[in-house]
Amino acid sequence: MLLGAVVSALFANDGAALILTPIVMAMLMALGFSPAATLAFVMAAGFIADTASLPLIVSNLVNIVSADFFQIGFNAYAAVMVPVNIASVLASLVVLMLCFGRSIPARYELAQLKAPADAIRDPATFRAGWVVLVLLLVGFFGLEPLGVPVSAVAAVAAALLLAVAARGSVISTRKVLRGAPWQIVVFSLGMYLVVYGLRNAGLTDELAGWLDWFAQGGIWGAALGTGLLSALLSSVMNNLPTVLIGALSIDASSATGLVKEAMVYANVIGCDLGPKITPIGSLATLLWLHVLAQKGRTIGWGYYFKVGAVLTLPVLLVTLSALAVVLGARA
Repeated sequence: MLLGAVVSALFANDGAALILTPIVMAMLMALGFSPAATLAFVMAAGFIADTASLPLIVSNLVNIVSADFFQIGFNAYAAVMVPVNIASVLASLVVLMLCFGRSIPARYELAQLKAPADAIRDPATFRAGWVVLVLLLVGFFGLEPLGVPVSAVAAVAAALLLAVAARGSVISTRKVLRGAPWQIVVFSLGMYLVVYGLRNAGLTDELAGWLDWFAQGGIWGAALGTGLLSALLSSVMNNLPTVLIGALSIDASSATGLVKEAMVYANVIGCDLGPKITPIGSLATLLWLHVLAQKGRTIGWGYYFKVGAVLTLPVLLVTLSALAVVLGARA
């Protein structure tokens, strides 16, 4: 779980779903866990990918869209959302243990697992990856005050690592580029068109009225109301269009100051966590289900709906409350 939280924070929720799910499945198969124990770890891996994707702008595409819309700097965003993310991760741990704790074996034989070093096919790229990761984090936090966009920092880091990998013959960089999810870019552009169509139909004006009503409750009302509304919309129509609809609605509302700031961050939280209620709420969940299906593990939508709501709602409420506390301390 904690490893998943770190991977999600640094490599985004989609990256966490793609990286961790195959590893978790391989380890569970090697350990010979029961179906119940396997389900517990699989659900935890998928759940934490989204619930731990709050701390940095780059941790989730939702965060990027919102930060870009409201012109929030990398450091300013992290100052608010890092402590909020800690609350989200801790709440996720508690909820997952309450739901699946009895299914997890008290002991298991680690000798059945292969040595981690055996999985390294290209030592040079592996070592370079750690260096690039450190430079990436330094660049995110250090270059933002100079006006360098996070996209430029990430692009340079990716180019460096790709250049190192291309020097050898172990990793096919062409295969890596072909396998990159370019369709996400097309999907995102398509969602922008859908969102602006909905705005022209009057949806954002209607939501702005709701947000003004939430604002009457101050920071707590704005945080809880906006977050729950965004979570509900994300769960039924995907979080990418929802975050932009929410941003447009917040911009159209009369909220100002810390109340508006609470709405902005609550919209992000709702769109990061709310999608876990349904299988269609986020791309990370769809990728997670796809990887599981490739490994021969199918999770029915009925089961997911039932468990998703039970897991998500308590974590969502705790996380939104943490946001209200963090912003309230600045009032």
